[in-house]
Amino acid sequence: MSRRALFLDRDGVINHEVGYLHRVEDVRFVDGIFSLCRTAAGLGYRLIVVTNQAGIARGFYSEADFDALMVWMKDAFRAEGVELDAVYHCPFHPEHGVGEYKREHEDRKPGTGMLRRGVREFGIELDASVMVGDRCSDIAAANTAGLRQAFLISGTETERCSGEYLAVDGLIEVEQWLTERD
Repeated sequence: MSRRALFLDRDGVINHEVGYLHRVEDVRFVDGIFSLCRTAAGLGYRLIVVTNQAGIARGFYSEADFDALMVWMKDAFRAEGVELDAVYHCPFHPEHGVGEYKREHEDRKPGTGMLRRGVREFGIELDASVMVGDRCSDIAAANTAGLRQAFLISGTETERCSGEYLAVDGLIEVEQWLTERD
């Protein structure tokens, strides 16, 4: 059993950012995501999606809508020879949430709750694991949790993030890093 994980943010890393994605017809996968995941799995990494879902908090779509989309996405990955080990999401937002969803939560990145859930459920060793994100909150979560490496995909953040990470233009650079170090 693998003790390390490739943690992947969803929007901006797995699929192109479209703003509160919740419909299959709006999904466009990021170039290289399937190859990266096949390589990582072949190197013994668990594949775990960790995604803030403020659209649920704001009432734009439901958790059932999110779950249905993720079933479809997992099937799309499976068709490409990739099995996602887990999908964790945080439906809460402390400022813009509605009703029960308006609150802070340890799972909301930059919190480390979703990463630590991987530890509990799969015995993941965070110091051997890697995060790929497109926002400073992804980097902060990875750094706080003590991950081996964090990658920031360029294009979303306009300012430099604080913390330790490698800035990359695409997923092929992450895939190359993994193969060169394992």
